[in-house]
Amino acid sequence: MAYLERLRKQPIALETNTANKQHYEVGTGVLTACLGPRMKYSSCLYPTGSETLAQAEEAMLQSYLEKAELKDGMSILDLGCGWGSGALFFAEKLPNARVTAFSNSRTQKEYIDAESRRRGLINVTVITGNVVDYEFEGESFDRVASIEASLLLPGLFEHMKNYDLLMAKVSRALKPGGKLFVHIFAHKTTPYDYEEGWMTTHFFSGGTMPSADLLLYFQRHLKHWLSSMIAKKKQMWPHLVETYGGEGEATTWYNRWQVFYMACSELFAYDGGDTWGVAQGLFEKHNPS
Repeated sequence: MAYLERLRKQPIALETNTANKQHYEVGTGVLTACLGPRMKYSSCLYPTGSETLAQAEEAMLQSYLEKAELKDGMSILDLGCGWGSGALFFAEKLPNARVTAFSNSRTQKEYIDAESRRRGLINVTVITGNVVDYEFEGESFDRVASIEASLLLPGLFEHMKNYDLLMAKVSRALKPGGKLFVHIFAHKTTPYDYEEGWMTTHFFSGGTMPSADLLLYFQRHLKHWLSSMIAKKKQMWPHLVETYGGEGEATTWYNRWQVFYMACSELFAYDGGDTWGVAQGLFEKHNPS
């Protein structure tokens, strides 16, 4: 496929500084007005359709424990950890596990460190760096989890270009027989880059929409985030002003976030939800023994 060959000629990621400004250095107070109590900056799970946002966060996080085959005592890397919903949940449920949260955001590290102290968790370590040039200690993790840092807000894998280089980096960090769990938003058949337009300019600079099978060669949570944002506008406002630098820009970005959530919700509802969605995969590193 020509698209895959083009990706193989690019760096691991592009526009990482821009992406950081668009999402990961946004003031924590802005997102606490939108997200649930776990601060899960990614899709949630609604088994019956009647769950609250808090219940849907818990359901999806619990599913990761099972699908990634996480066990107590393991060394676990949450790669592109967002505001730490996964890392903190894993550390809480697996008290003897050693959980490393990797982020490119100072804001996220501060939040996760504070939450670890508040919850009395002593098995979480937060590392900040750029995955393009950061090298993890060799064969140090039993599991690596990379969970998209929002639908639609590009997570680590959705910001990547050269998947060969990224997968090689992850492989070096995994112990023999270790596994990589990936949760990404994806188009069901066609990968493409975000190259121009409103979404690219304000939210997706340098991003990629993978196809569901790219690494092989939900809509309801967005409505909850939008409703929460509207209900908590007063609480959110000073954080918008601080993040974006003044009342005028705060108004502009409040409106942009509303449009963003509405557009993403409609995108994932398109064609009965059968075109864009979530893809998950579990990859195992070869154990020569």
